[in-house]
Amino acid sequence: MRLLSQRNYWPYVFYSYGLNSRARDRLTDPVYATQSMRPSLCFIFLHVKYYMKLQDDSISAAAPTQEIKRQPIAVAQPPKSRQTDAESVRDLICFSHLRWNFVYQRPQHLLSRASRQHRVWFIEEPIWDNQQRVEVRKVNDSLTVVVPHLLHGTSPDNALAAQRHVVDELIAREHITDFAAWYYTPMALLFSDHLKPKLTVYDCMDELSAFWGAPPKLLEQERELIRRADIVFTGGYSLYEAKQSRHPRVFAFPSSIEYSHFASARQPQTDPADQQPIKHPRIGFSGVIDERFDRELVAELAHRRPEWQFVLIGPIVKVKKEDLPKGDNVHYLGMKQYQDLPTYFSNWDVGMLPFAMNDSTKFISPTKTPEYLAAGLPVVSTPIRDVVRTYGSQDFAQIAATADEFEKAVDLALAGKHPTNWTAIDQFLSENSWDKTWQDMSKLMQAQVNLTINE
Repeated sequence: MRLLSQRNYWPYVFYSYGLNSRARDRLTDPVYATQSMRPSLCFIFLHVKYYMKLQDDSISAAAPTQEIKRQPIAVAQPPKSRQTDAESVRDLICFSHLRWNFVYQRPQHLLSRASRQHRVWFIEEPIWDNQQRVEVRKVNDSLTVVVPHLLHGTSPDNALAAQRHVVDELIAREHITDFAAWYYTPMALLFSDHLKPKLTVYDCMDELSAFWGAPPKLLEQERELIRRADIVFTGGYSLYEAKQSRHPRVFAFPSSIEYSHFASARQPQTDPADQQPIKHPRIGFSGVIDERFDRELVAELAHRRPEWQFVLIGPIVKVKKEDLPKGDNVHYLGMKQYQDLPTYFSNWDVGMLPFAMNDSTKFISPTKTPEYLAAGLPVVSTPIRDVVRTYGSQDFAQIAATADEFEKAVDLALAGKHPTNWTAIDQFLSENSWDKTWQDMSKLMQAQVNLTINE
């Protein structure tokens, strides 16, 4: 009997997906695959494994002397019955440490797109209240935010029991049967470990254990979540490298971009009222102002260059405002709605990423890097690993490790001397949309569900 080995399958894969010899040579490099050929190769890894499983099942059921014939096109097109099985994951239950109405970032981008295919239930952490209730809020027809409100003084054990009840009641009320569990916080396992999802996804967007105030049980719960997960996504390449040895199916999906939204900032926009009184040049930062924000760097730059105006938009979290940089040229405008960000960016001169170099920033992949660039802003960043790797290495952003370097880089940007290749920047951004990222994630999830069904 002639068997088709895994090696025999590769020519069919290349034929079906139109991959060239360079793709073949780099197929086994997971970092390269996820960074440079993510749209096809990540899917292929699971897709081929799925078909190898189908082959094994077919061979075991066949007569010993029967020759198994395969058509190349079969590798690219799963049988309809298997496709139906994958699509039967109707619901996606997300457990998040971030609130939907907080800064609009990775969870909102991905799950709003997921809601085009699934009913999405976004379960937030509890709010302490004077009344115990469950807040249910519709974002769109297929995306619902669920927020438990618990009484002040509720014990930790009772709080977990209450959250478990909220989840069980939701599943019963909405007739949720075949679903995927999508985790941003491993701590949610403490009240959801009894669930039987068809697929468990851990979308690790940050190394939460390195943040101020991280729960003592976080690392223990993350180990358990990784053990249970069918697939692990990471929010950047540094996180990928940190997690890849801990699970057989880890894929890097760094911060992406909603290009058309931010590219509108390249056209003149009316300056928002709270920004109009601020003079130029404006050096802007948009994001959460917390322990990751390099207060000393910004204070030093503001002192050195009083003619530069530092515009900071975003919530202040876990740090005291009185400890942040002060001065006539430092302006805190608070958190802004996602839809309003282009109007602010359009009236800036430089976008900055003044992140401190500490444990909490070791694995971050800032969403603002591509957003600034899409808005047409020159970018200056401290040497965050994923920014250096993705943007600094291609000379899309300037990297500055000290106040001296940062000052020189901003001067260069203000003079219009950096960046110089906007065509290459736009090409890169067009290939890294949130739509594409969700499509690739969805393919991997579908392949994993198919594989699990046939194991």
